[in-house]
Amino acid sequence: MARIAGIDIPKQKRGVIALTYIFGIGKSRAQEILAEAKVDVSKKVSDWDDDEIGRIRDAVGTYTIEGELRSEVQLNIKRLMDIGCYRGIRHRVGLPLRGQRTKNNSRTRKGKRKTVANKKKATK
Repeated sequence: MARIAGIDIPKQKRGVIALTYIFGIGKSRAQEILAEAKVDVSKKVSDWDDDEIGRIRDAVGTYTIEGELRSEVQLNIKRLMDIGCYRGIRHRVGLPLRGQRTKNNSRTRKGKRKTVANKKKATK
């Protein structure tokens, strides 16, 4: 099993797919990395030799990935919350940020339903 950027890459998968297991690397960036490292895109990870893995590690090292990227994202969210902009307030309250309707859906962001009891009718 190859280890790149502190992540164990699955060796039974093709190189492009295996690199996407690293946070911050998608399919297109994985293709760029393999092209930069001069490794065949369709080659499986188990077929990589030590020289190729070294070149891939060097290519991956040029990008912001994993822990550094996660902390950068968290700092961006914290900044939005501190300045009190619309997106920051939505983050703070735990509601969707990008204009979705919240009347019926958005259960992922809002959490489990909280039932509100009906008011009792006044008798005449």
